[in-house]
Amino acid sequence: MTTRFVAERLSADFGLYLSSSATLAHKQSEWQHIEVFDNPQFGRVMRIDGVFMTSERDEFFYHEPMVHLPAIAHPGVKRALVVGGGDGGAAEELLKLPGMERVVLAELDGDVVDMARQWLPGIHRGAFDDPRMEVRLGDARAFLGQTGERFDQIVLDLTDPFGPAIELYTVAFYQACRQALNPGGVLSLHLGSPVHLADSMARIAASVREVFPVFRPYLQYVPLYGTLWCMGMASDSTDPATLPAQEVDTRIAARGLKDLQLYNGAMHHALLAQPNFVRELLARPARPIHSGDVLGDVRDPAQLPPVTVTAG
Repeated sequence: MTTRFVAERLSADFGLYLSSSATLAHKQSEWQHIEVFDNPQFGRVMRIDGVFMTSERDEFFYHEPMVHLPAIAHPGVKRALVVGGGDGGAAEELLKLPGMERVVLAELDGDVVDMARQWLPGIHRGAFDDPRMEVRLGDARAFLGQTGERFDQIVLDLTDPFGPAIELYTVAFYQACRQALNPGGVLSLHLGSPVHLADSMARIAASVREVFPVFRPYLQYVPLYGTLWCMGMASDSTDPATLPAQEVDTRIAARGLKDLQLYNGAMHHALLAQPNFVRELLARPARPIHSGDVLGDVRDPAQLPPVTVTAG
């Protein structure tokens, strides 16, 4: 039997591959090509336009830090917005929070939601059927511009900043997010990798700093992404760095958070710790991102030379 391999180029010079023991579903939506397949290491994997997005067995490496580090710093999140995140993993983590009243998922592509609902129950764990959850399909910029709703937490669980998606990494979009947050509200986002996306990571950080007084980058290795990954938390006043590890653990226990595979008090501070090269990267001058900008080190995978993996 021939094993199929699928590869993702992280840059022109390196990447990673997974074996695909079975393709479960694939579809060309209005926006992108979506695929779900089985892999012995990661279980079910979702790939969009050739980019590995999420998997059953490693999703906690990024969903838990993206949601719980900012949520624990907040006195009590009741209303949350996820932009992107059509796999449902971030929403599922938000719905673990006690006192959560409402989670809005603003996703551009309904086909991502439909495929995740059917094929990735190990990631969303029924979040789409929770009565506190509402899915809003369409452009998140339009939603934020039209809604009068205010949130305690916003999670930007987005695709990479190229093509139309770059508009969700601009100063203007972060300003819209800040306006949609209640006082003390928290926002989290992906900044990319300091290994191969250093320039764009610095520019995204500069864009967030342009809008929010409090900005804390944090790092996590994500197996499916094949590299060290940077996330960030922003707020008008809430600062996760002020919480001692013991207080983080106390809040986790008091709020009854269970089934956490990564996040705890010690990890809270480990995530916020920065190696010297990352400190230097984030300290150097960088131009904030505005509408129409292009990030030179972020490439559409379709523009990179094709790669073929064969097994001997």
